[in-house]
Amino acid sequence: MQRSIYPAKTPPLHHPVPQKPVTVPVMHSPPPPPSSSNSYYPSPYDAPPSYPNGANLHPNSAAYPPWGGGGPSSFLEDPTAQLGLSVAKAAMSGGTDYAEKNINRYLSALRPYFAVTNTYVLQKLRLLLFPYRHAPWFRVSSTRSSTTPGGSLEYYYLPPCEDINSPDLYIPVMSIVTYILLNSFISGISGNFHPKQLAQTASTSFVIMVFEIAIMKLGVYLLSISNGNGEGQLLDLLGYSGYKFFGAIMTILIGEVLGQNGFLGWSVFLYFFAGNAFFLLRSLKYVLLPSENNPQEGRGVYTSSSTVPRIQRKKRRTWFLFFYSYVVQFLSALILTSGVGKGV
Repeated sequence: MQRSIYPAKTPPLHHPVPQKPVTVPVMHSPPPPPSSSNSYYPSPYDAPPSYPNGANLHPNSAAYPPWGGGGPSSFLEDPTAQLGLSVAKAAMSGGTDYAEKNINRYLSALRPYFAVTNTYVLQKLRLLLFPYRHAPWFRVSSTRSSTTPGGSLEYYYLPPCEDINSPDLYIPVMSIVTYILLNSFISGISGNFHPKQLAQTASTSFVIMVFEIAIMKLGVYLLSISNGNGEGQLLDLLGYSGYKFFGAIMTILIGEVLGQNGFLGWSVFLYFFAGNAFFLLRSLKYVLLPSENNPQEGRGVYTSSSTVPRIQRKKRRTWFLFFYSYVVQFLSALILTSGVGKGV
């Protein structure tokens, strides 16, 4: 006989029933405090006081404006806000005019240095390759009416598209970009390229140009050479300093094509270095050796303010020009052409 495990019928469940009813106390708000006529702050339970002429300045009334003046319209009508807005408008207008004036002035100064043609670029590159038989070297100047009322005539140099001896910034900028890309390309072929090399090559080129311009400006200051257009002289020196990158590109290309032969490599380097040095020696003559007698050599553009005798002054400037054209340029060319393709 088998016994069943579970009972046949489950007994019903019974819930407990409370014996006493539960009462919940009713909460009442406290009575309002008694009003006092001597209290400094009004009670929220009191009625808003009455004012003469029917005005009601209770904080919840419409006559009492909220913080901020009641909205944008009332804020703009505030005299202090109007004064602040007028001052801000005047400051913004003055800043905009100043920026536009300076930007237009810089653009006007840069525009002639990019006024080049295809013929000029080809002739200039040929001059950089073979500078020894070029003549004449002086820059062509012209006259124009003065911008100031009642002023005398102003002398200025012709732009590059009209004068082959005039410096430009188009060839230097393109040469610098090509030099950076060529250096990175050769490093990539040899398997040593790193993206940081682009910034490093550009920084090296920039530092070299700044160093050369600083030396030239220091020499101009020590030799007491003054000019009427400081921006023009700085841009001229910037253009002349950038021509060396064309020689560096040619040196690197010929060295890669013909191989890194010691004698041949140094011969190519010395040729382009000597050509650039001779080019600068003849081109920078109008900056360091301005002639007061020849109207075609810097008359009224670069003049001398020194009291040193003429022969001694010319001797000093010639030695400084030789130092800048050969010694400084040799160091710059050596830095630019060495270490190409070795990576970072």
